Amino acid sequence: MATTELDVPDISCDHCASAIRQALTPQPGIAAVQVDVAGKRVTVEYDERLLALTRIEALLDEEGYPVESAAGSVA
Repeated sequence: MATTELDVPDISCDHCASAIRQALTPQPGIAAVQVDVAGKRVTVEYDERLLALTRIEALLDEEGYPVESAAGSVA
């Protein structure tokens, strides 16, 4: 499993957080999604054998929440 933090500047409310969770959670390989509205960050725990980080970023973009930067893996 990998964990990554993504900067998503368009997060502004709990509705945004809910939309992001709904877009990511059902994807194969996603183990956990945490959205920090105040920090405008999304933390995703995922199996990189099943889902590439670029796909996670694309899913967010498709929902209207483009990723500004990926902080990379965190311990």
